[in-house]
Amino acid sequence: MSTPTKPATTGPAPGPASASDSAYGYRAGRTLPLRVELVRQLKRRRTLVMGAILAVLPFVLVVAFAIGGEPEGPGDRITLMDTATASGANFAAVNLFVSAGFLLVVPVALFCGDTVASEASWSSLRYLLAAPVPRARLLASKLAVGLGLSLAAMVLLPLVALAVGTVAYGWGPLAIPTGGSLAPGTAAQRLVVVVAYIFVSQLVTAGLAFWLSTRTDAPLGAVGGAVGLTIVGNVLDAVTALGHWRDFLPAHWQFAWADAVQPNPEWSGMIQGTAVSVTYALVLFARAFRGFARKDVVS
Repeated sequence: MSTPTKPATTGPAPGPASASDSAYGYRAGRTLPLRVELVRQLKRRRTLVMGAILAVLPFVLVVAFAIGGEPEGPGDRITLMDTATASGANFAAVNLFVSAGFLLVVPVALFCGDTVASEASWSSLRYLLAAPVPRARLLASKLAVGLGLSLAAMVLLPLVALAVGTVAYGWGPLAIPTGGSLAPGTAAQRLVVVVAYIFVSQLVTAGLAFWLSTRTDAPLGAVGGAVGLTIVGNVLDAVTALGHWRDFLPAHWQFAWADAVQPNPEWSGMIQGTAVSVTYALVLFARAFRGFARKDVVS
């Protein structure tokens, strides 16, 4: 009768690898560089389509004004739209005015809401984490690229509009609906302020989209959810019965940038809007990082 053989080795089960056990040359801070993530996102079809839509909008408005004649405001009230054909600067300002409420919301929701959820839908998210890319590093890279592309979209529209408007209507001062005008150099500076404020005001949408992107594997759900909640905020802001409660809605301050295109700019509205937007955004970004750190990633 043969005697049973002993196991070849004995000892405690291996525990989790420590920092000293990691692969030689591995640096967590060097994983998923921003340039790599940026190139990946720039090559995606949705990025190219979104950029094309924003670049085409000024041409569409020029054709519309050419067919329909000079823009007219309601009644005797003169609005920014009435001055659209006064100069290239006015045309750029009008493009921002007509797109800030919804069109510019879409690229922000798209670039920030599709970024993590799309990886999950492709079943590539777990492989990125196994590379290994730390979760915080992964989110930070994707958020930075998403915000960068959102800002690029907001810069692209007025730049194209300014070029198209200058060719169509000439280079000149920015005519103010309430009277007076801003010199071209001053108008350019004010338009930079306007774009910066619109970007800050859209941080709430970016936060919503990014948080939802870490909660779902459906990119359309994250993007659509952020756009839908932004629309709900706009609807609530239209309910005047809410009174001063509307001051806590980011949508209430989305057009505060109009105070910057005045002979004597008023900054109080933009300061309040910035405070509200940044507060909401920081909370949403923090929830995204905290939730994703504890999430069981299986996609």
